[in-house]
Amino acid sequence: MTDATCGTDAVQAPPAAAHHRPRRVMASPFLCVLLYFLRHLATCQAAARDTITPASPLGTNETMVSGGDGNFALGFFTPPGANATYLGVWYNKVSLRTVVWVANREAPISGAVEDNPGATLSVSAGGTLAIAAGNGTVVWSVQPAAKLASPTARILDNGNLVLTDGVGGAVAWEGFDYPTDTMLPEMKIGIDYVKRKNRTLTSWKSASDPSPGPVAMVMDTNGDPQVFIWNGAEKVWRSGPWDGVQFTGVPDTATYSGFTFSFINNAQEVTYSFQVHNASIISHLGVVSSGNYGLLQRSTWVEAARTWNLYWYAPKDQCDAVSPCGPNGLCDTNSLPVCSCLHGFTPRTPAAWALRDGRDGCVRSTPLDCRNGTDGFITVPHAKVPDTERSVVDWSLSLEQCRQACLRNCSCTAYASANVSAGGRGARRRHRMRHVDHGAHRPARLPRLRPGPLRPPRRRRHRYAMLHTPESLASKSRREARIKIAVAASVSALAFLIAVAGFLFWSRRKRLTRRAGSSKWSGSRSTGRRYEGSSHDDDLELPIFDLGTIAAATDGFSINNKLGEGGFGPVYKGKLDDGMEVAVKTLSKTSAQGLDEFKNEVMLIAKLQHRNLVRLLGCSISGQERMLVYEYMANKSLDYFLFEKDNVVLDWQVRYRIIEGITRGLLYLHQDSRYRIIHRDLKAANVLLDKEMTPKISDFGMARIFGNEETEINTRKVVGTYGYMSPEYAMDGIFSVKSDVFSYGVLLLEIVSGRRNRGVYSCSNNQSLLGHAWSLWSEDKSVELADERMNGSFNSDEVLKCIRVGLLCVQENPDDRPLMSQVLLMLASTDAASLPTPKQPGFAARRVLMETDTSSTKPDCSIFDSVTITMLEGR
Repeated sequence: MTDATCGTDAVQAPPAAAHHRPRRVMASPFLCVLLYFLRHLATCQAAARDTITPASPLGTNETMVSGGDGNFALGFFTPPGANATYLGVWYNKVSLRTVVWVANREAPISGAVEDNPGATLSVSAGGTLAIAAGNGTVVWSVQPAAKLASPTARILDNGNLVLTDGVGGAVAWEGFDYPTDTMLPEMKIGIDYVKRKNRTLTSWKSASDPSPGPVAMVMDTNGDPQVFIWNGAEKVWRSGPWDGVQFTGVPDTATYSGFTFSFINNAQEVTYSFQVHNASIISHLGVVSSGNYGLLQRSTWVEAARTWNLYWYAPKDQCDAVSPCGPNGLCDTNSLPVCSCLHGFTPRTPAAWALRDGRDGCVRSTPLDCRNGTDGFITVPHAKVPDTERSVVDWSLSLEQCRQACLRNCSCTAYASANVSAGGRGARRRHRMRHVDHGAHRPARLPRLRPGPLRPPRRRRHRYAMLHTPESLASKSRREARIKIAVAASVSALAFLIAVAGFLFWSRRKRLTRRAGSSKWSGSRSTGRRYEGSSHDDDLELPIFDLGTIAAATDGFSINNKLGEGGFGPVYKGKLDDGMEVAVKTLSKTSAQGLDEFKNEVMLIAKLQHRNLVRLLGCSISGQERMLVYEYMANKSLDYFLFEKDNVVLDWQVRYRIIEGITRGLLYLHQDSRYRIIHRDLKAANVLLDKEMTPKISDFGMARIFGNEETEINTRKVVGTYGYMSPEYAMDGIFSVKSDVFSYGVLLLEIVSGRRNRGVYSCSNNQSLLGHAWSLWSEDKSVELADERMNGSFNSDEVLKCIRVGLLCVQENPDDRPLMSQVLLMLASTDAASLPTPKQPGFAARRVLMETDTSSTKPDCSIFDSVTITMLEGR
């Protein structure tokens, strides 16, 4: 039996090649109509099959389609690049084959599907469901607890493969009890105590290997249950406990439209599930292993674009890590630095804290003294509840009763409402608190502790924790109170005089500082124009180093400490007094970039926090000297490794991790950061590498902040680098997130090939890298683009996938280019062959150079792809 559909478009295989021309046979019209009717009837019957019985096993050349709406299909498949056969479930109505469940992921049948015509999925008379190879060897089987009278295997319309006693009988076994890497609507993740099942998600080992990988989504029932993502032996993310509405670590869940989320915690089960209200919405949750990263991501199918859209993912930033700021630390991506200590705590290791390494956390400034009634609580609103492994939940207590119980127990360090829905109920107490992670909407400051009773915050979806502090909130005895009043009265006058004098001194100093700062910002190099995306009242929010400190750190800007020179000016390596290594970028007097770009970078990058963005530590403004102080990148920039042939060659694994890191960094800028940022100068020279070869996007002098409603902007000031600028930006001054996507595509092809984009030759008929890649793609020779220095030691499937994604990103029409969220999904795709087909790239860079060669004098046949330019053009 072959795959067939009734009433829908079907993809048919081409007819087999014949060795001779068949003889033409004439038939009567009546016979033709009869044969067509019988064939159509057989096709409809084949399409309606959604069950397997002992008399009708499923072969490799067949596919079962679920009854009802026909949402899912079950059959044998071979992953791209693999030489093994698996049985799986995939979406039937999605043009891009997406496998959501695999039966024999740990026991494949050797050889591809076409090499296993005799493989079957069958049900025995006793009810055993089994997968057998062509030689009869059983590679996978399940057996119900009791013998079935009429065993039937069926694929349901929710994607669940079930084994029942008859079509409408009780379920004896179901695939949803054994999920693989994907969570579908109605599927439950967690522990079922009745069935004795622990349902977890486990990533594929690779795009061509469905066997269990290192990344897993697991329900942890210790204390108050929460979900963890593990990457090998490391916890990389936790959801926080369920507060009656959502997980405290996923505060944006409430904004989802069309979804309902359910969390059950009782004696029978501790499970999490979701439902989709609109049948037209196709969405799933999955775990992905990508290089050194482990991701949990929700995807939705966009039929118009015929691609999966990344709807949500975790972890997103450094505050999403399990304990980025250690015990008693607060992590807030809207602050600089991101780690701070709770009120009443100080860093455990000040030296490490100064280097922005907060893993050791904080310790109490004053020990607790709960027995004397001198301890109280402060409110930490909008915070992810601390790790609840040691928490105790009492559903019989109100919030105030929980407070009193916590005060009486010296080991109790925090409390919070266990359920904020329906007015709130239950209380969660924390013993030996370890850390607090902020949610998405985090306050920049903690409220100060005030004497007297504290009112609990409003419970309207309010996540908070209460923490002990050593400050007094309780009244002492009357005698102690009189002593305090007397002491306070005796020093109040003196304190008042000191405070007044201090205020006057501070006010005068502040006025002088403002005047000096205004003079520095308006130096002779200023053009008098406000930088793009700025406002006149922006604050630096960044430490300012004095020139002497920078000079001492760089040994007087010694030539021996010079790391290189870019469009901004020379960069020097330095070492601060505390031992921290830094990179100092100075504004050269001959630089094409000026005060506007300097201010733009200081104001912008100081507010961005991501592991794949370079970290700006401070700046220095002294007279005409302006400098930026960055974290030091031990391995320089990416172009040093790609284009300098004498250097150490990057192997493919490192290149692929770099591609993934750049993708996540750019996605953060476009979608997940506090602002929506267009970089406008993404290139290999602006990707720095730390000692672990982690890529970090740098140089935000050209970046632009987009408003929430803006999709593209038209500018007269075209800035960027030849060879990386998109056609619409270089020609017409129109830029958007798709402009960055174009630059990313060029960079991705450069990483794969180890060659510069040659589209900027002023005189040559040689093709650019984009043209060369397109030619190889058209001739089905894309693998030849891979850097020859790797000597063929690379994953050809990943290389071809990256080339395809790169060509999709550099298409001429901006609307054809994918968003970075889609790019991340494409890189994680297990079926690269089913990705969209790219159209011809844009080749505008050479035309722009030829048309604007009067703007500057350039030697013939020179390459300008590493030169950042600014063009002022009338429109």
